[in-house]
Amino acid sequence: MEAWADQEGATVVWVDESAFYLLPGVVRTYAPTGRTPILKLPLTRDHLSAISGITKGGRLFLRLQDRAYRSTEVVEFLRQLLRCLRGKLLVIWDGAPIHRSQAIKDFLAQGAAKRLRLEALPGYAPELNPDEGIWTYLKHVELRTVRCQDLDHLYDELTRAAKRLRHKRRVIQGCFRQCGYAV
Repeated sequence: MEAWADQEGATVVWVDESAFYLLPGVVRTYAPTGRTPILKLPLTRDHLSAISGITKGGRLFLRLQDRAYRSTEVVEFLRQLLRCLRGKLLVIWDGAPIHRSQAIKDFLAQGAAKRLRLEALPGYAPELNPDEGIWTYLKHVELRTVRCQDLDHLYDELTRAAKRLRHKRRVIQGCFRQCGYAV
């Protein structure tokens, strides 16, 4: 995969999707001895779906929406990558059904294949995708103690967290090192 990218001078972009829920994560906090802090909030499945792509150079591309991604929206994300990055692109992602859909095949057939090559990771192998580290960082570092009232609040917090992360190229590159890739 990456040999083709080197030969063609292509930019490699690792892509993945995730979800961010209104429920806060479990974290350690300070409290008086014997008094466990209890956070009361409504149980809800409301969430934002996110798709992102990262490069070894430390660039982050992110899109958010309030429902699960469909193939047509993944095509829009691929178009965004083609607009933002020059030259040929190699997109490496998991084998999710939305990545193998007819909409993706049509997009490639309509001319995107001239600049874009798509490669799937083997089976279920999240440890091979450095973009998984982005989700971990956003959820467990940037949004660790954030409690959002609604999806608009979560959208704002997540957008700000992504902007901060874009300025931390070393963190993004660290996700590659964590997966065993040279940067």
